[in-house]
Amino acid sequence: MAPTKASKEQKYDRQLRLWGDHGQEALENAHVCLLNATATGTEILKNLVLPGIGAFTIVDGHTVSGEDVGNNFFLSLNCIGKNRAQATTELLQELNSDVSGAFVEETPDKLLDNDPEFFHRFTLVIGVQLPESTCLRLGSVLWNACVPFLVCKTYGLIGYMRLVVQEHTVVESHPDNTLEDLRLDQPFSDLKKHIQSYDLGSLKKKDHSHTPWIIIVAKYLEEWLAEHNRQPPKTYKEKEAFRQMIREGILKKENGVPENEDNFEEAINNVNTALNPTKILCDVDELLKSKQCNDITSQTPPFWVMLRAVKEFIQNEGTGNMPVRGTIPDMIADSQKFINLQNVYREKALQDATAVSKHVKCILQSVGKPPESISEKDIKLFCKNSSFLRVVCSRSLADEYSVDSVNKDEITKCMDNNPDCDMVLYLMLRSVDGFFQQHSRFPGVCNYQLDEDFGKLKLCLNSLLQEYNLNVDVKDDYVHEFCRFGGAEPHTVAAFLGGSAAQEAIKIITHQFVPFNNTFIYNAMSQTTATYQL
Repeated sequence: MAPTKASKEQKYDRQLRLWGDHGQEALENAHVCLLNATATGTEILKNLVLPGIGAFTIVDGHTVSGEDVGNNFFLSLNCIGKNRAQATTELLQELNSDVSGAFVEETPDKLLDNDPEFFHRFTLVIGVQLPESTCLRLGSVLWNACVPFLVCKTYGLIGYMRLVVQEHTVVESHPDNTLEDLRLDQPFSDLKKHIQSYDLGSLKKKDHSHTPWIIIVAKYLEEWLAEHNRQPPKTYKEKEAFRQMIREGILKKENGVPENEDNFEEAINNVNTALNPTKILCDVDELLKSKQCNDITSQTPPFWVMLRAVKEFIQNEGTGNMPVRGTIPDMIADSQKFINLQNVYREKALQDATAVSKHVKCILQSVGKPPESISEKDIKLFCKNSSFLRVVCSRSLADEYSVDSVNKDEITKCMDNNPDCDMVLYLMLRSVDGFFQQHSRFPGVCNYQLDEDFGKLKLCLNSLLQEYNLNVDVKDDYVHEFCRFGGAEPHTVAAFLGGSAAQEAIKIITHQFVPFNNTFIYNAMSQTTATYQL
């Protein structure tokens, strides 16, 4: 029996509070491909199956070994000898009946040889413990097909991720510590009327405690502007003087009992928020000036069509400003007065979204697309979050690995500042890849070869540094440590990386929150993480 909406809301209650119904819908419509069901791979999928990813397909030509059973909680002794993709698919599906799972008993390289278009069908491809040559081949296929590619690797006590995506647009970036969009410095007409409906004298009477602090600030701002040549408080000294003006408006003690002054205190505490100037943030301004926003064609994704419509709104109805977000913070106030104020902002946000929607329809018609191809719901959501839009564009793996375009400056800067920074781990991982290409095995897999492998791995490291003309120093201790790892995939590190990778995958699928760009390193020895743009 199919799950009801109510049962799904109960089942996914906590995550719905994070990314909403539309985020959950995007998750349920997604199809993720995992290459190699190792400990890391199954940990990633576990963290996608539990929140209700729509479907997954595992591609893995390996059979389950004793080593797999030793470090993978999803495999047991009776799985030994079975295909690893099949065994993990069966066990992962037991976690969530809403999720559809499939498997392909083939190696990624053979699929790339015989059917590279197989990978085009997925929302996201996650490659785990892949050789460098396979990553480059698959990265090229997915880059050309505009399919996001997340490369993950657990090597001893080191975790590594690389996001490869041409362009990833984020509508709901959920920035921390955002200031409210109150527009008290540039009040729109309905807000002006609502503010004027309050009498400043009445705020000094006994019922002032029922007045929302936004109104209190707005009324005293009118007084300030009248006395200061229409210039709002800007400096710390001016804002302190403005706070003092509000303090003096608080009723004095009556019959020895102080009045309820909580909302006036709220107004004083929120002066910085209330006086935040209305402006377009730098990140969004750059997007508005970009080629993608200004050269709209029939192939342009909806994100850029809606951004172009917002730009036209700014130039026309918005008089230089973004659409109003339409939200206000909770505050101490009479319920009806709060609701009335809230409705003023909501109505303005709705009006702005309607105006943007008209621009969207005109733009779509101008490029020969039906006006209804972008829904009103999507336009409203876009307008509400338009002040914090983000676009992540990573480099291709081919560019990162190319001698001509390697990000030498980033590597050198990090290593010069601190030779023990996590960038050294990236260089060692690349050296291990070089070792594997030459010897078809990882260094240190046989204890009796440790000394010999140390020399071979150091040669690979020196070759890498020479190839990229990197004048950096890597201590021998790191070479020794990576030999000691012996290609091991400890479950503790795999579990941490699995959680981190699943988090990034959900960001990519839902287009909410901002994914890292573009390389992530986890150092389990020091319990630190770092991101680099390589």
